[in-house]
Amino acid sequence: MPWLLVTHAVATCFMAGVIWIIQIVHYPLFRMVGADGFAAYERSHASRITPVVGTAMLIEAACTGLLLLAMGDLAARGIPRWVPLAGALLLATIWLSTFALQVPLHGQLGQGFDESAHAALVRSNWIRTIGWSLRSVLAAWLIVAWMGGSAGAER
Repeated sequence: MPWLLVTHAVATCFMAGVIWIIQIVHYPLFRMVGADGFAAYERSHASRITPVVGTAMLIEAACTGLLLLAMGDLAARGIPRWVPLAGALLLATIWLSTFALQVPLHGQLGQGFDESAHAALVRSNWIRTIGWSLRSVLAAWLIVAWMGGSAGAER
């Protein structure tokens, strides 16, 4: 179980770091690219970022599923069942936001810079930024709670 908790925390915290950089640095700089080269820039951004975040998101999702399956083991160590459930709900919200909001906005921006689409992207991306930040707290808490649990001698 410790391998699962650590892998989950690494993937989640990695995504939290990536999304904060995207939110605070990268997305705001989109408006500075210039109209002539923006469509190509956006398409390049999407093709380069997708393997990076896609891999981490899939690892995170797999770990979240395994944590849901292991809720009994977690509960035996005093970890409330709501913790993995809350993490899964946050992840579902992140994925829904990604595919319902951010992916279509990136598609629109891939046709050329549009101020309203850019503003919507920056604004709606806060859903993922807050979600991954909260998931990072939960992931760290899971590790600490596991280490302090009833089978702490296993450390």
